[in-house]
Amino acid sequence: MDVKRFLAAASAAVVLAAPVGAQSKDVKKAAGTITKADVARRIAIIADDSMMGRDTPSPGLEMTAQYIASEFRRFGLRPGGDSGTWFQRFPLVLKRRLAEQSYVEFTQVEGEGSIVLPYSTSVRHWAGEPSGPVSGELVLLGGRIQAAELPSDSVLKGRMLVWIADTSMQQAGGEIFARAMQAGARGMIVISNRDTADFAKLAAAAASQVMVTRAGAGARDMPLALSVPEGAIVAQFPDAAQTFAQFRAAPQTISQVLPDWEVSVVVKDTVLGAASSPNVVGIVEGTDPKLKHEYIVFSAHMDHIGITPGRADSINNGADDDASGTIGIVELAEAFSRKGAAPKRSLIFLTVSGEEKGLWGSEHFVNQPPVPLTQIIANINVDMIGRNWTDTIAVVGREHSDLGQTLDRVAARHRELRMTPVNDPWPEERIFYRSDHYNFAKKGVPILFFTSGLHPDYHAVSDAPDKIDAEKEARLLQLVFYLGQEVGNGAARPAWVPASYQEIVKGE
Repeated sequence: MDVKRFLAAASAAVVLAAPVGAQSKDVKKAAGTITKADVARRIAIIADDSMMGRDTPSPGLEMTAQYIASEFRRFGLRPGGDSGTWFQRFPLVLKRRLAEQSYVEFTQVEGEGSIVLPYSTSVRHWAGEPSGPVSGELVLLGGRIQAAELPSDSVLKGRMLVWIADTSMQQAGGEIFARAMQAGARGMIVISNRDTADFAKLAAAAASQVMVTRAGAGARDMPLALSVPEGAIVAQFPDAAQTFAQFRAAPQTISQVLPDWEVSVVVKDTVLGAASSPNVVGIVEGTDPKLKHEYIVFSAHMDHIGITPGRADSINNGADDDASGTIGIVELAEAFSRKGAAPKRSLIFLTVSGEEKGLWGSEHFVNQPPVPLTQIIANINVDMIGRNWTDTIAVVGREHSDLGQTLDRVAARHRELRMTPVNDPWPEERIFYRSDHYNFAKKGVPILFFTSGLHPDYHAVSDAPDKIDAEKEARLLQLVFYLGQEVGNGAARPAWVPASYQEIVKGE
């Protein structure tokens, strides 16, 4: 053996190995910057009453965006927004409903039956901004809702879903509306058994509020979502009372197409002015000369639902939805910005607005990305990660690409984090289609969506910072950090499962 050659080779191996060991130590140290104290402190800042519920648009949302940008700047990230700024802005239109000229009308196809419900007293408008009248046949839905028994796509497509809902069951409305949207329904009308006089007060208050829509897109692309009072319908058409009672009392999910009736929704409004809303974009550049031109996007929505008038506590702080995810992105940005923690690929840290209005900010981002969309290899989205289980996290979309297998490897390697990824426990709720990752997936970007799911404080003023499990969230974020390291340093880009690509991206 050539001893000199052997010693030279051994010395070279030690030199080559040294950076790897140093990087591993640096990466572990960077992960340790994600702490319970930091998570709790930062959530308390953006879920404070001073942010007034972070509605889109609002001064509180702008303050939140400025805070996130200031943190990204402090960490040394590079701005990824418009014209070298931290912000990507998209245009909005401010309107007011002309309630006296807007109405919902049910009519018999053959007969004289007609029920007219004016917006001023008998309609609450939740979603969708049609450019003209919307009409269609009715599909009645009632009983004790089981997702597996909801009407099929072929039944809902092109029709209006009319849900005869009991007030005790109306939390299921989001799930049912998502189902109707995915099936191609014209919209959903909820028949509410709330007292008619109380409903009239809520309708009048809603009609006086300023509405916000995307300029030329956004809510206009969404099906309608409305609620109307049962009492106002029965007052004009008494025979409806028996049908409502039967559907509401049914022990299982029941549905029925009503070809003899159709509905028309006419909405009039006036434009008050224009506004805009921010996304915040920060970038950590990758370390590899070639791979740094590929990007992983970490995303969360920083907006919430603002103020609910008429209550002593009227501010919806949105601590879990989604201050928890927003601060998760801030924590990850800080960790990846530390010495030796940047992977080979570049990272984009994105907090969007308008999610609660219809995924507006993420839609704008994927349509006008700061880097070519083909260079975005993955999206890791987090929404509502601060509550519920302490040792389990639902990961939506893991079956659609090999990112799910990568996550499993990372979780197995870091059992000290006591965080087990599981498949979507609520497939019937179609969560895959209901958060910002969906806009990335539609464009062909593999995704993983981390969420701890809903709870009784969802979209309520009681979603407060003191209910966040910051210790659990910190462990979860460390797992996501290590996942980012794995994907960022991987030899190959994440790959779709072919069948999922055909279904989600190609729409086949």
